[in-house]
Amino acid sequence: MTRPSSSEIDDSTDTFVGWVDESPGRGTLGLIVTCLFTIFLCTWVVIHPRVCKRSLLRVLHKIALFLKCLFAPEFIAVEGLQEWKQAQKMVRDCSGLTGESLKLVHAFYIGMLALRYRTTRGEKVIWPNQYTWLLREGLIQWEDHRQWGLSEEIIRDKSNADGTAKLLALVQVSWFAAQSIMRQAHALPLAQLESMTLSYIPLFAITYLFWWVKPKDVLTPSIVDLPNMSEEQLSIFESMAVSNVFDNEGIGRQDSLWSIWYLTPRVFEKEAEDRAAHEAQQKPCQDDEEGPTQQIERAANLNARVSSHLAKQTVVAHWDPDLYRSKFLWPVTCIFGASFGALHLVSWDTRFPTLVESWLWRTAALASVMSILIFMQFEKVVLKRGGLMTIISLVSPLVYLLSRIIMIGGVVAAFRASDPAIYKTYVVSTYWVHIM
Repeated sequence: MTRPSSSEIDDSTDTFVGWVDESPGRGTLGLIVTCLFTIFLCTWVVIHPRVCKRSLLRVLHKIALFLKCLFAPEFIAVEGLQEWKQAQKMVRDCSGLTGESLKLVHAFYIGMLALRYRTTRGEKVIWPNQYTWLLREGLIQWEDHRQWGLSEEIIRDKSNADGTAKLLALVQVSWFAAQSIMRQAHALPLAQLESMTLSYIPLFAITYLFWWVKPKDVLTPSIVDLPNMSEEQLSIFESMAVSNVFDNEGIGRQDSLWSIWYLTPRVFEKEAEDRAAHEAQQKPCQDDEEGPTQQIERAANLNARVSSHLAKQTVVAHWDPDLYRSKFLWPVTCIFGASFGALHLVSWDTRFPTLVESWLWRTAALASVMSILIFMQFEKVVLKRGGLMTIISLVSPLVYLLSRIIMIGGVVAAFRASDPAIYKTYVVSTYWVHIM
């Protein structure tokens, strides 16, 4: 049986078409390949993973990030913003200590777990707040940063950013966006897959902007020896570690395959834990007759219980407090977060095989917008039992995930019976050279 080409299909209001062969206009295969290629560029190319010493973990971590970008690009964009905020803070904190020589590229490099120190058991991560503390205490000097593998030349040499891939992504994404705008200007509908592809572009752009100077695909960390420190200084330094999950000493969950799914912890999370422990210790003692020894023991036990409780928490999301409380940045962040689902609504009037599928698509797109906006109103979401607000904070990401699955299913199902108008072209497009 011969399939119709785009020049042969009937554009009547009651007709649907299945697979359409390539022609001087558009065909199903070309449409699918172009959209998938654009989505790939908006996800795989934009990924800037943290440093993993084991090659297997490095590959699996990048695949995990790719899947996160594919199913929840909003969260990767917000993660990029939070990394940029942390890097900016480190640059400010170290400005007077380095003569303003520590730049964003250095802060990103340290923040992606690329700076580590040797121990008797292996290696441990030097976190941004630890490096800042070493500078502040005069234990290291910025003049020696080259010996620590922190010169810009060394970092850029380790980075595997591909200028050709960046250029290809820019050209392809620009072309796709321009084509979509021109189709709308000519009153031609977009396929559901095109609407989904279009939704990735703003988030791709904003994420790439935040990670523009961040090193990409660094294979090996810089491993150094810590300067000589007293026991008290070493204790303070080690207590500032944000997490030990990414250390390489063969302890507990370190170097686990599960770690590929973990987001890189942020310094503000450690600061929040320290504040919680401090506030707990400041609570008045129930027994006023406690002696100094009992008070010290009580404080130590309380600190241990608070640390144990925080360690057992399953944190679903935790936004940077400075970002969350910003009257400008956070509303803008929420708008970008909602943009992915909102751009799916470009296909609101696109014809679906059935009325049920049409309204399922519309409802899922609206649900994704509302659920992500609700979810982003909670500064910290922890998996635990609680009241109504806790339930809402935990249910909203599930609603979002369900809506994404429905929309992806709708995209696939729509190709069995599509609006023939999605294969119609306007005159100018016939002179464009399609990249794919």
